Amino acid sequence: MPTQLNDRVEKIMKFLLRTGTASIEEILAEVGSSAPSIRRDLVFLENRGLIRRTHGGATLLEPLLYEPFRYDRFFQAREQRFANEKRRIGLAAAEMIEEHETIGLTAGTTATSVGRSLRHRNHIQVVTNAINIGMELCNQPGIRTYLTGGTISWEWSFSLAGNAALNFLNDVYMDKVFLSVIGLDVERGATTLETDEALVFRKMLKQSKQVIVVADSSKLGEVSPAFICPISEVHTLITDTGATDETVAAFTNRGVKVVRV
Repeated sequence: MPTQLNDRVEKIMKFLLRTGTASIEEILAEVGSSAPSIRRDLVFLENRGLIRRTHGGATLLEPLLYEPFRYDRFFQAREQRFANEKRRIGLAAAEMIEEHETIGLTAGTTATSVGRSLRHRNHIQVVTNAINIGMELCNQPGIRTYLTGGTISWEWSFSLAGNAALNFLNDVYMDKVFLSVIGLDVERGATTLETDEALVFRKMLKQSKQVIVVADSSKLGEVSPAFICPISEVHTLITDTGATDETVAAFTNRGVKVVRV
């Protein structure tokens, strides 16, 4: 089988991205074909480092790079908070990305979900200031990944900041940037915790044609210390179905397209 995924393998991967794990029977019901063909496809995906075959099925492969953090409570809290919502948001964001586009992914758990949903894709360039996103994508032949460089300014962070990151971004232009935030408020805009990180995020937005905020509904209406951008610079918000009609209306009235998944 060639390194590029065929349509059936693409469907299997999208199904596993939604479900996390599935049996052969469940995959057959979703994509059709035959059990021997599905097993060959799963071998191919396993060889690509995307899944792990199990007895009678398959499960998405969790990157080993997180293993040193598994017993850290802070990391666990970040990973597990709204995990299902972030998975759905990541999948919806990935569907907006076309082949041959250059996209930006900021540091953050929701932007990481976007990157994870792209691992099987081809002919995409990714610019990121997140070390973990770079690691998750580095062994995928269809994606060229650029890390900004920079400094890790605070503990337990994967986010690169500082002059090196800003200087790198001077020479890069992107079609879309997917922005993770700590808060998104109609009046006070997009915010995060650290000023150095906010400066890098802001530079990424300036270098992009389109700004897409990826944020679960708990972030909406919240304000954090470090300002990234006003709401007028956000084109699209992808959030989950926990966002109320009233909350969504506040953003759409400001010209933001809102997608709930």
